[in-house]
Amino acid sequence: MAFAGSADDSAEDYSAAATVVRFDPPLPLLRGPVPSPASGDGPVVLAFRDAASWRAAWEVAEASLVSQCEAGARSGCSISASRKCKPPWWKGLFVAAPTDYEERERCEEREMAACLEAAKEACIKFAKEKCLGPFRDARIASEGLLENTHFDIWGAAADKSSSNSLCALNNQQSFSPDPGVTNYTGSDVLDSLSSKENNSSG
Repeated sequence: MAFAGSADDSAEDYSAAATVVRFDPPLPLLRGPVPSPASGDGPVVLAFRDAASWRAAWEVAEASLVSQCEAGARSGCSISASRKCKPPWWKGLFVAAPTDYEERERCEEREMAACLEAAKEACIKFAKEKCLGPFRDARIASEGLLENTHFDIWGAAADKSSSNSLCALNNQQSFSPDPGVTNYTGSDVLDSLSSKENNSSG
């Protein structure tokens, strides 16, 4: 016994091309597990691959915060400029003069530019303050640890080209911990850079 609509059901495409859902490849991890230097922190801690990736993540985070802050500032500056440049409410009660929209547009452009300039400096300061604490306390894997660890989450063996390209940056920003130390913090890098700057200026 045939049912209505059975012909339409048989015509549906059940091929792999029509039914398989393709997902984007996973993003590489910013941090990976490395052996903990202290028993109180647990068996492993999350650490950046090297000083270069730590610095790159810091710069990306700051840029993202600045971009979001400036986007919000544009909305606020637009409202503020419109309020400052609109004619006073009482002006229409005494004089029925037409509104000079060209002058109002120039006024709004001036107010908008001044507001955005002030907001830009504030957004940069805000982003730096928000990122300083987390990245200062973030951990960075010690040099040579990737070759000796069982955690192959970074694909260290297959990523020689990127490691070589970051070598110069690591030499400038890395901190040399004591032998046997598995990781160090971002504050160690900042202190090392500050010490180098003081020595060069002195």
